[in-house]
Amino acid sequence: MSNESELRREICRVGRSLFERGYAHSTAGNISARLANGYLITPTDACLGFLEPDHLAKVGEDGVQQSGGRASKTLALHRRIYAADHRAACIIHTHSTHLVSLSLAGAWSPDDLVPPITPYYVMKVGHVPLIPYHRPGDPAVGDLVVEKIQTMLVQGTPIRAVMLERLGPNVWHDSPSAAMAVLEELEETARLWLMTVPKPDPLPAAAIEELRVRLGAIW
Repeated sequence: MSNESELRREICRVGRSLFERGYAHSTAGNISARLANGYLITPTDACLGFLEPDHLAKVGEDGVQQSGGRASKTLALHRRIYAADHRAACIIHTHSTHLVSLSLAGAWSPDDLVPPITPYYVMKVGHVPLIPYHRPGDPAVGDLVVEKIQTMLVQGTPIRAVMLERLGPNVWHDSPSAAMAVLEELEETARLWLMTVPKPDPLPAAAIEELRVRLGAIW
């Protein structure tokens, strides 16, 4: 984003789009974005469908709020993600239906909520570790998320999403629109996985390798 005003409007546009298409509901979920000297984040108990640019909370690098509505309690977790992954410029958290349902039914594996069943899931989302349930706002979640980010980075497969068990995903990317695209692909892949019977096999290793070599997928 070229300036803060534009970024504020983009956060509101993305929030409204997610709400209107059913990826977010009620006052569940939040969006934040990194500024040169701090962060913007949606206010606590705000509905993503009805955000106002001037009401977004502005927070300094030290976590102290400077203006806007009272910052979401998830600010602490978002700051941990920004500190752990320099690529992250926007973080979106929702309670998207199929993803929460999948976390209740059982993840495919602890490091992969959903298996790699489509090429676009491999390319646009990547690995999504499951973070065991903790109450909303529990600081222990930040430790677990940072540990996963660092572990996957060392393995050469950096992540851009984690799934909080029974709560919902946190996804991040270099802009609000790009983060929204990750969330959409993740939720729709969870929906495919839940609705397909019998369960499909994951893409074969050779197919994933081709996505790596020819299209730059990180998996």
